[in-house]
Amino acid sequence: MQVGTRFHYIPETDTTAVERIQDCEPILDTTTALRNEGIVGSNEMRHAATFPAVVVETYCNTRGITFAEFMQNTDHVAAMLRDPDLSGFRIWTGRV
Repeated sequence: MQVGTRFHYIPETDTTAVERIQDCEPILDTTTALRNEGIVGSNEMRHAATFPAVVVETYCNTRGITFAEFMQNTDHVAAMLRDPDLSGFRIWTGRV
């Protein structure tokens, strides 16, 4: 679950792009197993999802927000939980 970083030089623009890499398969395997076994927490505290670091970072970059803004505004987490493209990371599939 380690996050890697690759740097790519783009000669046409004389810039460097940063690519973040993470193998998310183990996380998907774990969330699927927990969901299938019904291990979703209690009525008082649900385990809704486990999002890999690169997924959160991509969300922040796409929306032009900082990680601090992401953590302070629960609307961002709710948006990720409702995103069908990220449903594989959901554990508890109830309404958010």
